[in-house]
Amino acid sequence: MQTRSLGNQKVGAIGLGLMTFDQTGTQPRQQLLDTVSAALDAGVTLFDTADAYGPGDEKGAGAQGENERLIASILDELGVRDQVVLATKGGHVRTEGGGWGTDSSADHLRRAVDESLARLGVDQLSLWQHHRPDPKVSYDDVIGTLKEIADSGKVARVGLSNADPDQIRAAHAVLGDALVSVQNQFSPKFRSSRPEIDVCDELGLAFLPWSPLGGLSDAKELADKHPAFAEVAAERGVSAQQVALAWELAQSPCVIPIPGAKRPSSITDSAAAAEIELTADELARLDAS
Repeated sequence: MQTRSLGNQKVGAIGLGLMTFDQTGTQPRQQLLDTVSAALDAGVTLFDTADAYGPGDEKGAGAQGENERLIASILDELGVRDQVVLATKGGHVRTEGGGWGTDSSADHLRRAVDESLARLGVDQLSLWQHHRPDPKVSYDDVIGTLKEIADSGKVARVGLSNADPDQIRAAHAVLGDALVSVQNQFSPKFRSSRPEIDVCDELGLAFLPWSPLGGLSDAKELADKHPAFAEVAAERGVSAQQVALAWELAQSPCVIPIPGAKRPSSITDSAAAAEIELTADELARLDAS
C-alpha cells in the first residue's frame, strides 16, 4: 500500500477506525482480531479509537475506555505494537442513559491522557486527539491544555477532531510541529469539510476523514445513494466503497481515510482503494455528483 505522512511518521494511506461495539454491548473479539489481522496484511498501519468508545450498561456506565482495552489486548496478542500507530482521543464522555457529552476541562483532559496510557499499557501515546469542542470551555483554553499535554512527553503527537479552520490555525500557532492531524467527517454524503482539508494541506497536517463511507448504513447503500460512484465502480470492476475512498485520497496528499470495519473482508476491500488512481474525468464526475 502507498504511504502518507502523519507528522514525521509514515502510515498506510488507508487507516482503520475501531469503534467496535454492537447494539447488544457485545465485543466480538475473535472477529475483531481477524479484522485487525486482515488490515495488517493489507498494509494498514494507522488504527484509530477513543476513550469514549465501548459498550455500557443501560445507564451508560462502564463504557469509558473499554474499546481501548480491547484493541490493546488484540495488538499484544498479535505482537504488532511496534508496527502500528495506535491513535486515541479524549474529551468526549458517556453520560447517564447511554448518551454522549463533552468535557474539555484541563483536569479531565490531563486525566484522560493518563487513563489512556494505563489502559493501552504504554509510556507514550502515539497520537492523542482532542475529540470535540466543548461549549463550556473556550477553545483557547483547550489549546493551552493541549500544549501542556504535548510538552509533558506523554504523547508523541497531538491531533484535533471536529475542528473548524480557525480552530485549526489557532492550535497550529501554539502547538507547532506537535500538531500533526485533524479528524473531521468527510464522505460522498458529507462534503462540507473541504475548507478543513485545504487548511491541513497548507499547514502540512494529515486530514483523517471519519465515517468516510457515510457511516455503517450509508456505506451499505452507497451505490444506491450516490449513482456516480456506482457507475465508476461498475466501469472499473470494483466496489463503490473503493471508489469513494479513492476519491477522498485524490482530494489531497494529506488525506488518510479511516473507514470502520467489523469484518476482514470489509477492511481488505477498503485498503485496495489505495491502489486506484482515478482519472481527471472520473474525478470531475464524482465531484459534480
